[in-house]
Amino acid sequence: MPPLKDITIITTCLCILFIFIPFLNNPNNINTVNVEKAIPSHAKWGKIAMQKATERYPSAKIYDYLHVKREQKGNYSVETFKLWLDENNKKFEVIVNIHFDTKSEKISKISLQKQNTHT
Repeated sequence: MPPLKDITIITTCLCILFIFIPFLNNPNNINTVNVEKAIPSHAKWGKIAMQKATERYPSAKIYDYLHVKREQKGNYSVETFKLWLDENNKKFEVIVNIHFDTKSEKISKISLQKQNTHT
């Protein structure tokens, strides 16, 4: 049987090898999986909401937005968005409702409502 000192050295070397071998692999050999980013169904409507807010408030900058909800009412749906705008250092919120035919996606009405003002 080898002396205890030799066993300790061998054990230490094996531990070091098992710890560092995974890091010695060439990064080019790493397999990656491409994951497609799902585009939310409301993305198209969010873009329209931002366009309409920009048309209504051309000198304001949209600095954030939120998809609030989608409601279906019979054959029609309503997408609701909340946008945060800044115009000359005055911040305010705008609620945008887009009414459209659920099947054809033809827009029947878009309403914008300015909410409270923040300083």
